[in-house]
Amino acid sequence: MNLFIIRLTALVAITFFLLAPHKAQAGPVVLFDQSHGQQFLVEANRPLDLSGLAGVFAEQGAEIRTTIFPISDTVLQGVNVLIISGPFAPITPPEVLAIMKFVYHGGKLAIMAHISQPLLGLLPQMGIAMSSLAVSEQENIIGTNAKEFMVKDLAPHPLTAGLESFNIYGGWALLEKKKDITVIARTTHKAWVDLDQNGRLSDKDAVQAFAMVLTGRTGSGSFVVFGDDAIFQNQFLKDGNLTLARNLATWFCAREKSI
Repeated sequence: MNLFIIRLTALVAITFFLLAPHKAQAGPVVLFDQSHGQQFLVEANRPLDLSGLAGVFAEQGAEIRTTIFPISDTVLQGVNVLIISGPFAPITPPEVLAIMKFVYHGGKLAIMAHISQPLLGLLPQMGIAMSSLAVSEQENIIGTNAKEFMVKDLAPHPLTAGLESFNIYGGWALLEKKKDITVIARTTHKAWVDLDQNGRLSDKDAVQAFAMVLTGRTGSGSFVVFGDDAIFQNQFLKDGNLTLARNLATWFCAREKSI
């Protein structure tokens, strides 16, 4: 009799579970940092703002948040993706620690540089260096500005799926300092950095292929660094840049497969 009651109770419980309405799984929480003097914002719709990029993430079911408070464990609680685009104020050592802990424990981090100085405390902790001068090209130039060019040298990666090229509108060279960091996109071998700052290509300048996008992992999390923040600004969010943005959102919003 006891065994019958146990089986009946279990059957009722299973039936209730199957018939009861289930709450749909919430999408990932994407936090845009706006606490470091950023001039290009998610909430605005000006040509250089990031409302379009936020919309691309929203298309993947993401919940979009912003913060004007310093990055900390508390600010990052419940966040799946952190985006730091165009900081003008330095990221402080306590913030660096919180960010690295966030990624190590499974968070995803995207950084888009407008100037290099605010990132000098964070990038070395990730195994990345960034040039203090912008990159110019001799090939694939957009218009007449050598600092605006197409990037076509792409490595296979979720970021480059279906992508033939994207555009840079003033970017910084990236250098991987750890062997487990991957170059996703680089310039041609004729790109150069104006080391003597005379405004033209000369013998003293560095001429080589420069990395413009790097990815890597820390602990169980992932990160990607773009040497330009204009890539995803509203005015330039089209063609290859839009494809790159959609690939970023798809990659970062994908749920980890359970083992």
